[in-house]
Amino acid sequence: MKPLKQKVSITLDEDVIQKLKILSEDCDRSLSQYINLVLKEHLRELEKEESPTETL
Repeated sequence: MKPLKQKVSITLDEDVIQKLKILSEDCDRSLSQYINLVLKEHLRELEKEESPTETL
């Protein structure tokens, strides 16, 4: 089963919206799908930065 999604409303700068629309079309995704994908990737990167790194 797919994870549940929740509707939200956000306000973005016009230039950001235009760039996101172009990028989402290039990936053959809806704007919403693309924004979700980008945010997930960003959160993964933040988690990597926060996790302690081991030194050998």
